[in-house]
Order: sequence, then C-alpha cells, then structure tokens
Amino acid sequence: MVGISLSGKYVINVRIEVHGIVEKADIVGAVFGQTEGLLGEELDMRELQKSGRLGRIDVKTERTGNKTIGFIRIPSNLDRVETALIAAAIETVDRVGPYHARVEVLNIEDVRVEKRKRIIERAKELLKKLESTTPESRELMEEVLKSIRAAELRSYGPEKLPAGPDVSRSDTIIVVEGRADVINLLKHGYGNVIALEGAGSQIPKTIIELSKRKNVVLFVDGDRGGELIIRNVLGSVDVDYIARAPQGREVEELTGKEIAKALRNKLPAEEYLETLTKEKRTVKRVQQAKPQIKGEEVKVDLIEGFNIPDEVKEEVGKLKGTLEAIIYDENWKPIEKLAVKDLVNRLQNIENAN
Repeated sequence: MVGISLSGKYVINVRIEVHGIVEKADIVGAVFGQTEGLLGEELDMRELQKSGRLGRIDVKTERTGNKTIGFIRIPSNLDRVETALIAAAIETVDRVGPYHARVEVLNIEDVRVEKRKRIIERAKELLKKLESTTPESRELMEEVLKSIRAAELRSYGPEKLPAGPDVSRSDTIIVVEGRADVINLLKHGYGNVIALEGAGSQIPKTIIELSKRKNVVLFVDGDRGGELIIRNVLGSVDVDYIARAPQGREVEELTGKEIAKALRNKLPAEEYLETLTKEKRTVKRVQQAKPQIKGEEVKVDLIEGFNIPDEVKEEVGKLKGTLEAIIYDENWKPIEKLAVKDLVNRLQNIENAN
C-alpha cells in the first residue's frame, strides 16, 4: 500500500483553472497575495507557513489549449475549523497574473484517517503472518509437553512395572500391555496408566492387588492378540471396563483423539463377555443353518477323536493366570512357548500344530 508523505493533520486539495498560460510560481503567488489579510493576522497563510502550521504548497500544472489547469495540495496542522477557513479563503482567488481564474476546493483530507487505514491494513498482514506461525508454535509446545510427560515414566511395585505418576493416587487405573503403550498414553496426558509387562509370564501381583481397590480399565490392541490378552487377564484380575484400539491398530500408535474415543467407548467387562457369548451363538446358528448334504453326494474323511496326554494337561494347567501359550506338534511334543499376543501370527507359520 503506497503511503502519502504528509506532515499535517489535514490536506487541502484544490483545482484551479486559469484562462491563460502561467507557471507554478504565479499560482502560489496569487494564493498568498489574494488571501492576505482576509482572515486576520492569526490565519495569514505566510505567517502560518513560517510557524509550521501550514505546509509547503505543492502545485502540479498541465496545459490545455490556452488554459492552465492546476492542482494544489496544502498540508495543514491547524484544527478542522481553521483548516476549513483557509480552504474557503483560497476559493476567493479569481485571478492569476493578468488572467481570470476559477478555484474550487475538491476536498479536505483527514490524514489521520489515511494513517488509520494503513495501520489497519498492516495489522491485517501482521495478524495473518502471526496466525500462520501459531500452529508451529503450538506443535512445538505440544512436543515439549509430550517429552515432559514421557519423562514421567516410572517403575511401580515390586515387579517394577512401567507406569505413570498418578497410579497410586488415582481411583481408576488404565492397564495396558507394554511399556510403549504407557509412554504413548503419558504423552497425551494420561498419568494413571500401568503396563502388564515386567513380571515375566505371570500376570503381575501388583495388577491383581490394584484391581481389588481401584477401578480398572483394560486397554488393549484392536487385533486377535488383544482379545487373547483380555481372556487371560479376566481370569485373574478384577476388571471393570474394557477398551480396545480401532480394528487392526495398536495402542502405542494411537493419536490423542483416538485414545480419547477408545476410552470413551469402553464397555463394562460383563457386557463385553456377553458380547463375545452372543458372537459365538451367532456363529453356531449359522453353522447349523447350513443345508445338509447327502452322504451319497460327497465322501467326507472323518477325523478320529484324539486324547490329550496327562503331562500336556498338567503343563496347560500351569499356564492359567499367565500371558503365555505352548504350541504342540501332532505328536504332542512342545514346539514353542511364547506370549499370547504372538500366538495368532505364529500359528499361521507352523504346520501340524495344536
């Protein structure tokens, strides 16, 4: 935006038409000469200019045939009334040299209005720049907060479980699977979180004891592994609510909004178990509803029943209350012992496993 270089509060804009060819100095001289004494000594234009209350008279001229058209600009530091009187006095000029002249005051500009317009426009520009950089500042602050919250990770209980600083004083705790889950929840402001890991294959006694005196929200991944963890934990821990990450997602990778939504949509443990039961019944009904195929049409090789060795039953019994599983081959020889969360993926890569 191009500014106007002005030294006064007001600017008097005047148009003058002279019926003859004259110079700028002739017009200035006519203005000073023909207004002298009209308004008294206090408003004499020469004296006002000397005292700095009137600025330099600027004249631009152009010739049209035998006429001279001029545009006069006079800055003024007088008040509004005095400036208007000066403008009216200038309009009384009727000759420039020997030629007849006609003077018209086009307007009186309030320079402060122009300055205010420039200030507003500039303020808009600065505000846009500020708004464009604000998100970066917010992101920077959020990163700092996340780092501070992540630094609040501590060990809890004799098993030294990864946990947040609010587990002891909060009435409700969020139980997650691992350390990475705890760190992610801490980053998003959840200090009452504690992990199952850290105590080997057994469900930590610390979690069991906490569940006896606090409300427990079990928050697991949205995959098959998360479902298996729920089944194992419910057998030993008094869980009040169950929350799950979106389908196929892990708790450690969720955003703040996704975490809040998952926790908001938590289900009471009893209701969750009823949901699982209904799903099983639905599957059973679908299987029973399938049309029966006559034996003559398709030959089916029936698999004979099998007996589970006593030593296998004994080993399986030892797994109760843990987060581990054992994979056996077709001859009931153990192939591998692994965490429940890894069971689904591992079975897909093993043939003849039980």
